[in-house]
Amino acid sequence: MNRMDSPADPVRVGLLGYGLAGSVFHAPLIATTPGLTLDTVVTSDPGRQEQARAAAGPGGGEVRTVATADELFAEPERIDLVVVATPNRTHVPLARRALEAGLPVVVDKPLAGTAAEARELARLADERGLLLVPFQNRRWDNDFLTLRSLLAEDRLGTVHRFESRFERWRPTPKGGWRESGDPEQIGGLLYDLGSHLVDQALTLFGPAASVYAEHDVRRAGAEADDDTFIAITHESGVRSHLWMSATAAQLGPRFRVLGSEAAYVKYGLDPQEAALRQGSRPAEGVRWGVEPESAWGRLGALEDTRPVSTLDGDYPAFYDAVALALREGTPPPVTAHEAAATLQVLETARSL
Repeated sequence: MNRMDSPADPVRVGLLGYGLAGSVFHAPLIATTPGLTLDTVVTSDPGRQEQARAAAGPGGGEVRTVATADELFAEPERIDLVVVATPNRTHVPLARRALEAGLPVVVDKPLAGTAAEARELARLADERGLLLVPFQNRRWDNDFLTLRSLLAEDRLGTVHRFESRFERWRPTPKGGWRESGDPEQIGGLLYDLGSHLVDQALTLFGPAASVYAEHDVRRAGAEADDDTFIAITHESGVRSHLWMSATAAQLGPRFRVLGSEAAYVKYGLDPQEAALRQGSRPAEGVRWGVEPESAWGRLGALEDTRPVSTLDGDYPAFYDAVALALREGTPPPVTAHEAAATLQVLETARSL
């Protein structure tokens, strides 16, 4: 399932793209994962090339930089894993190119623009016997891990409604492809934050039976949706209400989960993205993804609630699992078929 010469060899990673996703999330996590080494970064920007060359991590040597994907794929024998962290519109062609070159691939969310494209990539990966892993890192957010633990322990009883929010206050559009109204760019919050929110809901409560959505462009000068709501009725009977917004001047709870015995309410975002943006890196023997007690959520009913300690966030677990899958053939941390299910919900929401 991999092209490594022996189990002792590090998995050599080629990273396509060094914008937000590549520089803040993928490069630091790759460089600090035992058994992985960041070999090559593809970016045509001279400033980003300079930053990337220092991103290998302790003992990793200097990262090679090339300007184009063509240069990376010209030497496929040099790389054991391709990571696609480029603009959304390029995910499918670059992932396909990696698979056709015989290389396993991690693809930042969304894996594709449509569920059909995601399934086609999954079929190609299966035919070649290669790993294809969507990067759904928010499954390792501290609040999500905590909620999953509470559900496993049946601390809420039967869950009736799951409310989840990624809200921001950004009254002035930043521009760029993420806010472009061109459908080919696959921009807007529905496919950006919605990819995380829907993935989390389906992971917790199972397949969608029906979908309802509201999506709006609120800000002057904005082109893509910046204030969106999705309601999912799951086959399990749970209803998920999901909000994503750039126009929330006051933020709602990150999670509000209502069950027959208790509710769990949690405010605030997982601290890992902020830490990575500030230059912090996971390190062996040092706690990571920790939040203060003041940020813990509460569990109970009405006035009878108590704080629940939040589990540590664990983004490093994603690439640990990828490395293990490559080495030992264990299941990937996320599958393309799961990404296709998420995309089916997003497609349905977009059509409403």
